[in-house]
Order: sequence, then C-alpha cells, then structure tokens
Amino acid sequence: MSSPAVFFADLHEDVGGRLFTITVLDRQAGLARRVYSSDPEAYPVSGTKPMAQGAWTQMVIDRGETFVANTVAEFAIYFADHALIESLGCKSALNMPILNDEQVIGTVNVLDEEHYFSPDRVRICQSAIRHRHKELIAVLQALAP
Repeated sequence: MSSPAVFFADLHEDVGGRLFTITVLDRQAGLARRVYSSDPEAYPVSGTKPMAQGAWTQMVIDRGETFVANTVAEFAIYFADHALIESLGCKSALNMPILNDEQVIGTVNVLDEEHYFSPDRVRICQSAIRHRHKELIAVLQALAP
C-alpha cells in the first residue's frame, strides 16, 4: 500500500473539490482528528474538532448518511468555522461517512464553490469512495488513535 499522504492525494484526484480533508474519529476522546488536508495551512493535519452532539452528528456519525449543503447558509448552522471555509472560496460542503462494520470511523469532506454538489456529482464522489473503501478503511485504522 502507498503512504497515507499519497493515497489521500490520489483519492482527492478521484473525488475533486477545492478543499479536501479526511478525519478519523476518536470516540473515546470525543474528537474528530484531521489526518489529511489539501490545504494544510488553513486546515492543518494536527487539527481536531469535538464530536459535538446535534443534527449533523446524528446524520453523518450516528446514522452514516452523507451530508450535502450547497450554500454557506446550509452549513453555517453546523460548522463553527464557516467564515474560514467561505474565505477560502468554498461555499458548499459534502461530508461522506466512512463505515467499518456498520460504525462510522471517519469522514471524507469536500468543499467547493456554491451549488457544486449536484446529485450526479454527489454520486460520483460516493462511487469513488466505495471503489477505494477497503484501502481507505485500512489507512484510517492505521492512523486511528
């Protein structure tokens, strides 16, 4: 297997997006840890976010559903860093949960211009993740705390 950074960069090529990050969940610590970022200056790999309770967490982490927001207003209510996201030219968000044995262990997060995530584009992104799912699981497990 290639290095995690090479694998994540290849996956970013497959999925696209202006900003592309991957997180792995640390349920014991209650944190999501960023393990890849296409913009390490704005979103460093060392970054963490608390796994706050709310509608986004229920949808993506608890139920394993994909979150799609095509405007800042649609994601600003969930993302405290929405101003930074918007300052990077990103006005839409796609968060895809990564499941292993029916439990979410991480997320692939793609951000781009407003209205970027049409139903077809979401399907293409999900398909790219499914195609590389086994390798993605292996890499996330290797990086898990």
